[in-house]
Amino acid sequence: MTTETEIIRVLETALLCADQPMPVSELRKLFTVEDFSSDEIGGFLATLQQQWQERGLELVSLATGWRFQSRPEMQRYLGRLNPEKPPKYSRAVLETLAIIAWRQPVTRGDIEDIRGVTVSTQIVRTLEDRGWIEVLGHRDAPGRPALLGTTRQFLDDLGLKTLDELPELESQNAVAVLAGLDLEEVPSDIVADEETAEVESTTAVDATQTPINLHERHNNSENQDQNPVTTTNNSGENNSPENKIHTE
Repeated sequence: MTTETEIIRVLETALLCADQPMPVSELRKLFTVEDFSSDEIGGFLATLQQQWQERGLELVSLATGWRFQSRPEMQRYLGRLNPEKPPKYSRAVLETLAIIAWRQPVTRGDIEDIRGVTVSTQIVRTLEDRGWIEVLGHRDAPGRPALLGTTRQFLDDLGLKTLDELPELESQNAVAVLAGLDLEEVPSDIVADEETAEVESTTAVDATQTPINLHERHNNSENQDQNPVTTTNNSGENNSPENKIHTE
């Protein structure tokens, strides 16, 4: 019979060798004979987590599974191995992503009401291509506009498990938290608002230094909750966007 020490060693090896977070359902496949339950695997992972408490790596539970990652205090040392300039952010991309993250689910119209300018289709497509946002469903309104929300990949890249772990909207951390994402500067022809006479600066900015106003500039978006929302999953069943975001 496999001992607890051997079980933890197997889990440790699998997680250290994995190139992406591993869900408990996948880790269970390592033990076909024992057929451990999810709770039992969770107990072994908690033990392994404790064993790594005093090390430079930590075992964390994210939206899509478990993984080892370096502790935040190690970043200043690791950065010396691959020195890079701090990531710069297009203001338009940063504002769009922040609105979706903190106000989801939202339509493009909601984003435009908050930002006060037209949202470039290419900006939305860029965030979709990065795997950070997706269509959660459609609002029951004329034209059935798509409802946008963040993905589990977005949470993984920020080192979070659920949206509840995002900082309060009013705090400076609400802006700084996005600094962990690898957002490249978007070309000016993409950032430029295509259907408005308002000229918007496309200079890249430091996300940790630039305040973002996520409050409505118009009254239209204040009434968005009056419209019912419907979402459809792969099986055709209706689910709320919130459930889709938080469900493991």
